[in-house]
Amino acid sequence: MLFNSVHFLFFFPLVTFFFFVLPHRVRWVWLLMASCYFYMSFLPAYILVLFFIILVDYVAGIGIETSVGIRRKILLITSLVANIGLLVIFKYYNFIVSSLPDFSHTPDGANSLPLISWALPIGLSFHTFQAMSYTIEVYRGNQRAERHLGIYALYVLFYPQMVAGPIERPQNILPQLHTRQVFNYENVVRGLQLMAWGFFKKIVIADRLSPMVDSVYGHPKQFMGPSLVLATVLFSFQIFCDFSGYSDIALGSARVMGYKLMTNFDRPYFSKNITEFWRRWHISLSTWFRDYVYIPLGGNRVPMWRQAFNLFLVFMLSGIWHGANWTFVIWGGLHGLYLFVELLARRGKKQLTSSPVFIKKILRIGLTFSLVSFAWIFFRASSVQDAFYIISHLTTGWQYTWNHLSNPEFVRTHLLLKESKQLFTAALLAIVLMEVVHYLQRNPSWQTRFRMQPTWIRWSVYYVGILLILLFGAFNKPSQFIYFQF
Repeated sequence: MLFNSVHFLFFFPLVTFFFFVLPHRVRWVWLLMASCYFYMSFLPAYILVLFFIILVDYVAGIGIETSVGIRRKILLITSLVANIGLLVIFKYYNFIVSSLPDFSHTPDGANSLPLISWALPIGLSFHTFQAMSYTIEVYRGNQRAERHLGIYALYVLFYPQMVAGPIERPQNILPQLHTRQVFNYENVVRGLQLMAWGFFKKIVIADRLSPMVDSVYGHPKQFMGPSLVLATVLFSFQIFCDFSGYSDIALGSARVMGYKLMTNFDRPYFSKNITEFWRRWHISLSTWFRDYVYIPLGGNRVPMWRQAFNLFLVFMLSGIWHGANWTFVIWGGLHGLYLFVELLARRGKKQLTSSPVFIKKILRIGLTFSLVSFAWIFFRASSVQDAFYIISHLTTGWQYTWNHLSNPEFVRTHLLLKESKQLFTAALLAIVLMEVVHYLQRNPSWQTRFRMQPTWIRWSVYYVGILLILLFGAFNKPSQFIYFQF
């Protein structure tokens, strides 16, 4: 079930209404049933995969807590192998077989190992990482093992964040699932505001930019440098609005019921370096890799060569987590390289420029956005070959494009105005509006001041926001969220 579907328009209020009507002792049953229905609306049979993960980790968690010595480690390893094994089977098997060297092929060039044509369970990477965080935290002694099987199942299946995160930690969500949530007007208002903001980013910006970006990245050899650059920049905003839009809707729908999920995005394109970017982008995943991979490897408390190795390993793993394709591996490797260069620059105490602070800040934000957008080429391209073609042609055709800007047909054909110039302009204005809001969010007091405004002002803003979504949103066919494929 997509958040941006008519199905969810009926699902959300119905689930929320009965959540508050039902007694606390049976709410977990209602939410678990609703979450199973939500997931089964995609591929019903794959709910069994989640049940398997839940049962293995539930038993492992109790066993880890009640065991001592080597038995605890064996139980943890068993849990991790079960979770990672599912990822390998469903997500990486074909990629591994296809990437094996020549000795794995028959004389006619075919793979000696068969490829498997099955669909990837929706959000499997998110489920497994959240499940692994539970057993790891129990093993570390930071979390008591959950004895209530239904509550633990809800921890994995909780519908707002089960498909694309945020990847929750057990210390945050499990206590909330035990707590009796009461109807709170402020929670409802804040939750609905978050959901509306998420729908604006997804439907008005991401879904409007999608066909423009697809037209170029689907056939990159038909376009010149200006279109390739513009499509890449627009994809930077598309993927942000698509994924952070999902996260806002997830946080908002949970907040309405009183549950507080972790923030997953914090204005990442205002970052002044790549390190800061990864503190603001997909926070639940970056902190997962930090806590469970980077720090156990030694983190920053090792020689520089080892720290560089740790960075590259973490970001290569992050890349392959996103998808079974070499494009994602290169994308992760690029970010590892960026961070290593930053590490060298910090140790050398090099300054970008001696310009005034404000100018320096703008330059650093612009450089960071450019580096991130360049890496997105590999993330979005269909193949490594397409990515390198795009990169090698970014500088071509600029003079030719400039000479033909006065030709409306050329602009429509070559500069992404496939739908209409008006909708393209509306998408760009929506991006500007979004960034203005992000700029205001630097100061948390602006939200307080807004809540203190008269009712007619606040509701006028709400109505204008809803009107913008209805007028400029892409409703022809609900578009799946990009991160559902991971």
